[in-house]
Amino acid sequence: MMISDDNPQWKHLDFVLLGATLMLVSIGLTAIYSVSHGAGNMSNFYKQVLWFGVGSIAALIVYFLPYRAFHDWAYPVYFVSMLALAVVLILGKKVAGSLSWISIAGASFQPSELTKFTTIIALARFLSDRSTDIRTLKDFGIAIGIVLLPVTLIMLQPDTGTALTYLTFIVPMIVLAGFEFYYILIISVPLVFALVGFINLYGLAAIAVASLLVFIGMQRTLWLSIVALGSGVFFGIMTNIYAVRVLKPHQLKRIKTFIDPMSDPQGAGYNALQAKVAIGSGGLFGKGFLQGTQTQLRFIPAQWTDFIFCVIGEEFGFIGCAIVVLTYLILLLRLINIGAMVKNKFALLVIAGIVSIFLGHIVVNIGMTIGLMPVIGIPLPFLSYGGSALLANLLAIAVAMNIYRNRRDLSFS
Repeated sequence: MMISDDNPQWKHLDFVLLGATLMLVSIGLTAIYSVSHGAGNMSNFYKQVLWFGVGSIAALIVYFLPYRAFHDWAYPVYFVSMLALAVVLILGKKVAGSLSWISIAGASFQPSELTKFTTIIALARFLSDRSTDIRTLKDFGIAIGIVLLPVTLIMLQPDTGTALTYLTFIVPMIVLAGFEFYYILIISVPLVFALVGFINLYGLAAIAVASLLVFIGMQRTLWLSIVALGSGVFFGIMTNIYAVRVLKPHQLKRIKTFIDPMSDPQGAGYNALQAKVAIGSGGLFGKGFLQGTQTQLRFIPAQWTDFIFCVIGEEFGFIGCAIVVLTYLILLLRLINIGAMVKNKFALLVIAGIVSIFLGHIVVNIGMTIGLMPVIGIPLPFLSYGGSALLANLLAIAVAMNIYRNRRDLSFS
């Protein structure tokens, strides 16, 4: 049966976005196959293929949904996803010390992955509501609360890495909704200083000087900038003093080994060191498919999930890594282009949230793989093994493609 060129459903299909997504999934399946082959157990590969099939069917359904459904069902779906996070705390399956998974018919599902995008859609609806004025304290607090609720529930599991990914889309979305970036900068200063304070006081001093120069350069509400800077320094020093009491030993080790992996080369710094060895040994063209020593000999414990980029680097070299990064760039730029096309505020905010969370995952995951970021357990979109994450990412792409398909007909505010 031939598909007519006049069929509007296929005529408005975004082949660039679809092609980039399928390219990334294919690279991910190739890497997972290599890791599974080296482990002598192909079950993870077969599970990922199965999840891709399930995700593709779900994405197809989402693609053909009426575009208004995302707006109208944003709050109910968000509420259900919050219930799922609460159920995890009671009936969850513990994996690697976190109650993040629910077992359904023998399969494990991680609700927090899907909840990322239900939170984005709920926040987009609230921010696009005509009665919402993000410049007021009340509406700003509600917007932040929509994101902090799932973050709090996920922190209770506890799963700090996943919780942090929810924070990547707050600023872009509320700025696009009309909240001034200057005040976001003011609010974020104490938080940034507190985080830096966990690492060392030298970094704290450097950020303090840099922030002062930025505030002076802006020449706007100088007294408020000075208060924010002063409170930031205070919180930074206090968190530095009490870091040992607040953070767990393994978290302190991660921070310490991020600064100096050789401080614990056989413990907390092992993965980071082996990851850099794997990528560096790949050279320009790599060692070849199924030929990576780090991969096939399983020197990196989490190479099919958090460190999947190592497999690409070792077996396909710099060229393979460049292809992955370029494909991500095409995907992100295409999403941004779709956001620029639509004149609907809700759709624009949804696209902004999707771009932000994808970008956050990519930067942090690749950054921790090459030693530029601390290891916090964040998967690489479409590449890392994990059915829940793959399903959620495919659904996010389907939502974006649905918006593109209906870009000329968006009528809700």
